[in-house]
Amino acid sequence: MGRLEVTMGDVVNLRKFRKRAAKQRDAERAAANRIVHGRTKAQRGLEASETEKGRRNFDAHKIETGETQ
Repeated sequence: MGRLEVTMGDVVNLRKFRKRAAKQRDAERAAANRIVHGRTKAQRGLEASETEKGRRNFDAHKIETGETQ
């Protein structure tokens, strides 16, 4: 992790330091979420087309008994 090295005589603005740390934490969490939840547009489209094809295939192979209600 990129720790900020501060010596004894340096003056540090704690508000900026906390904001920088929070921004880094948020960026790391966002990167982890992209890995877990993220899919490309092409992947979503492929899944949708596969689902639609499966539904059509299932409907095409139904055996109709002629009974209606």
